[in-house]
Amino acid sequence: MSQRPFASNTDGRLNLEQQRKRAKELLSRLKSQDPSATLSQAQWQLAKQLGFASWPKLKAHVDALDFAARHPGFEASDESRTTHWRCGNDIAHSLQLAGFKGQFRMLTDPLCMGPVRELPSQAFRAMRSTFISQAFALDSTEVAHRVNDEYDQLQTLANADHSVLWCEADAYDQLFLVRALAGLERAPRKLELIEADRIPGVERFIGIGQLAPDVLAWLWPQRRLIDDNAVQLAKRAWSAYCDSSPLKLAELAHGNYPCLPFLAPALLRQLQELPGTHDGLSLTERLGLTYIAEAGPVPFGRVFAELMGKREPLPFLGDMMFHALLRPLIDAEQPLLLETETHLEWPRRHLELTALGREVLSESAYWPDHSSEARWVGGTCIEPGQSHWTIDRYAQLVWRNVIA
Repeated sequence: MSQRPFASNTDGRLNLEQQRKRAKELLSRLKSQDPSATLSQAQWQLAKQLGFASWPKLKAHVDALDFAARHPGFEASDESRTTHWRCGNDIAHSLQLAGFKGQFRMLTDPLCMGPVRELPSQAFRAMRSTFISQAFALDSTEVAHRVNDEYDQLQTLANADHSVLWCEADAYDQLFLVRALAGLERAPRKLELIEADRIPGVERFIGIGQLAPDVLAWLWPQRRLIDDNAVQLAKRAWSAYCDSSPLKLAELAHGNYPCLPFLAPALLRQLQELPGTHDGLSLTERLGLTYIAEAGPVPFGRVFAELMGKREPLPFLGDMMFHALLRPLIDAEQPLLLETETHLEWPRRHLELTALGREVLSESAYWPDHSSEARWVGGTCIEPGQSHWTIDRYAQLVWRNVIA
């Protein structure tokens, strides 16, 4: 659950000689279409494909990475008193390899799943521990111990000498960021944030965990101080996320916040886990069912890879999280998915749509009318047979009345 998915074709490192070779190969193809094509044209096209405005900018980026690897500028500022915070353990080893000297802490609670309500500390921890142990079939005592330990450590953020939060733009990370900041009264003297929604040269950026150690070193000088505006915004966002109504969350999700620039898109993506107005599916469920309808029967693991690698607009799930989200569609009395090869590990089991699954996907049936399990998006609960909030194709909330 604490591992993040790796789905890009590159870990962020770029070899200039390799790119020069690719440019020459591209030039041969271009000349077959236009004999007047030049190497500079091929280099420009390749640079654009990798996310750069020009070949010189690609070269400058490679030089910056090489410099960061050879002359890590973080030596003077990353001290043993520094605490690096992350929502999983995916960069812990890479930070060590890159030469970072501070402590590493994490909050692995997947706040993008299950009930998240504003409760007193111990009740909140108990609620999350129960959800995590049930959703991922983990020992409840071990989970409770880990949850308590991580939230105890998080409380030290307010008085720490120097803390750095490493985040990307998706809901998993942004909710971790909001939860961390919402527990503060004001911004500490030296609380810094490293955020990324893309990395030049990475064809599909999924998360910081996929990056090479020298790319983490390159990110390090880009950190910035967290101010009181960010703390107050996080408090608003956390309260809205925990609310039993998603109205305040939707208002924030359609905003624009320079102090936390990736927050609104992440909240908007999280709102899309509410039932769709026409099929009752979350966006994750709809993307998964659509691919299974096209390719099925298809292995469970391949469905996850397809979504993270191509279809998911803002990837936020690890593989175990994806498995847990799809289980209600398989285990319901009236399932949408049929799972076969159950003697195998779950990623190798095959999935295909049931007749009801095809009806729901074609919008001739509505999934919550057949589901027997409650669904949570933060503090908003969708109870079977009860009126509930939905979200339409334009990301607007719609109340659905269920007449008993």
